[in-house]
Amino acid sequence: MNQNSISRRAFLGGLGATVVSGSLSSCAINASRNPTALSEAALAVAPIIDPKTLEKPNLTIGYVPVNDCAPFAVAWEKGFFRKYGLNVKLSRESSWANSRDGIIFGRLDASPVVSGAVTNARTGAEGARKAPLCAAMTIHRHGNAMTMDRGMWDYGIRPLREYNGDLDRFGKDLRGYFDSIPIENRIWAVVLSSSIYEYFVRYLAASMGINPTEEFRLLIIPPPQMVNNVRMGTMQAYMVAEPWNTRAISGNEGVGFTFAQGREIWQGHPDRVLAVMESFIERYPKTYRSLVKAMIEACQYCDKPENRAEVAEIISGRSFTGAKPKVTRPAIVGDYNYGGFDGRERVVNSPETTIFFKMPEDIAKAPGDHSTFLWQSESLWLMTQAARWGQIAEIPKKAEEIARKAWRTDLYREIAGEMGVICPAEDHYIAPASAFVDRKAFDPGDPIGYLKSFEIRANAPKSFYQYG
Repeated sequence: MNQNSISRRAFLGGLGATVVSGSLSSCAINASRNPTALSEAALAVAPIIDPKTLEKPNLTIGYVPVNDCAPFAVAWEKGFFRKYGLNVKLSRESSWANSRDGIIFGRLDASPVVSGAVTNARTGAEGARKAPLCAAMTIHRHGNAMTMDRGMWDYGIRPLREYNGDLDRFGKDLRGYFDSIPIENRIWAVVLSSSIYEYFVRYLAASMGINPTEEFRLLIIPPPQMVNNVRMGTMQAYMVAEPWNTRAISGNEGVGFTFAQGREIWQGHPDRVLAVMESFIERYPKTYRSLVKAMIEACQYCDKPENRAEVAEIISGRSFTGAKPKVTRPAIVGDYNYGGFDGRERVVNSPETTIFFKMPEDIAKAPGDHSTFLWQSESLWLMTQAARWGQIAEIPKKAEEIARKAWRTDLYREIAGEMGVICPAEDHYIAPASAFVDRKAFDPGDPIGYLKSFEIRANAPKSFYQYG
């Protein structure tokens, strides 16, 4: 189904979702909830860099009310911005599209964006405004999940981990569920088009033999609206960062269960990256170095086991997620509950639920690897998925050059090196088959061969419905 052949039924279905999303606009985050006053701890921090030596010490930085905001909240509360000579105004963004577009149009100096946003802004993939965005670091890895509603549970679908790697059995369950409902009711939501979350939803479905371009629709819903849209029956499933999965499970909102964490689709995947315009780096190189250093230190703070309970408490504040600590805590501390409706406990204790800095040995790709280091090969993987689903016509001939300009590992090595942080010497790695749910390795040296290895893929852009 191409962009010019949307059926009347699909259009009306989409229109209904638009109404629901619009009715929830009162749930969107108001800018008046931005943090306004530095804590005593932050004010007590003595700057090690004189703001007068920076080209632009006064910055407006965005964040979105999900657990991903933790390093920004910590940099604010603990004075890491101040330490590096920065006077930061934090701007609470209602959606990931706002976070990205705020940078592109100059309202924000920097902001976290979903993995895919920087790469796809460079290639002009469907849903992405073409712009020279750059990122030198990730904010974290993992920390997201897929939620399914009570109807999918009642049909017999269970968390992916309970299938013990038997994708055929899960595929039969998912196919059976889809066959039991009208096609217009098969709806899954993600937070942004051309994002890693969209690719994970498509990737998982295709690995089951289900063509996502033909057999269900994708909506774009801001994170704070996910739970309510499931409650109202607008959609059956969604993928989003925490705490909006934990909030859905029994004992909290009780509208769904966690089907899988993103790390079960691709272990070690990047989630958010710190984005700026290329012109920002060129005009304000000293300022940019201070910003990256402040964020590295904040990520290191968030990563320490002894700090994680405090971090969960900080981000529960009204200015950040506004969610109760019992909801923010599981993905930060690592006592993660998948939920369910049969009274069974499904808690998995793992600090790898969200990785802010230190990489576990079984996930690290090379000596010196850590969560905030960007691998350009991961940018190449994102391009293969954009091409796979017809969002770009083909993998760009200058794909490696695009990745190099988009994901600035060269700058990161310099900046992190000044902090004594050792980094990998390479920009690419071969992602092993064991890292992916379908056990298909990714060799960045042959992205075209990788793309052609998938039986289910699009040959032209597909319709993508955007609401909210």
